[in-house]
Amino acid sequence: MKKAFVLNSCSTCQRILKEVDWQGEVQNIKEKNIDAKTLDKLAKAHGSYEALFSRRAMKYRSLGLNEMDLSEKDYRKYILEEYTFLKRPVFIVGKDSYVGNTKAVVAALKERLAND
Repeated sequence: MKKAFVLNSCSTCQRILKEVDWQGEVQNIKEKNIDAKTLDKLAKAHGSYEALFSRRAMKYRSLGLNEMDLSEKDYRKYILEEYTFLKRPVFIVGKDSYVGNTKAVVAALKERLAND
């Protein structure tokens, strides 16, 4: 399985898709958010829902979430309710997954795709 969860209007997501020469399925999370089953698998693989949660989302501050002590249950709920809270892009390649846009994550994804 090769699937990417991106925001089509996000220039960083588009740049990374081109940079890694992505050949798998691409899901625009604004049109169809990530499903609960996939989110749960990612959280298990990355250790928490918090690891998948974007604090850069504009709604994070506007909803006052920055002043709250959020639980794992809260992180899951917010990601499923609002696509902007999913840290992006998210790539799933077989049993491996890559979350975020740091240089290290992109490099690891490139390496994984080169060995495919």
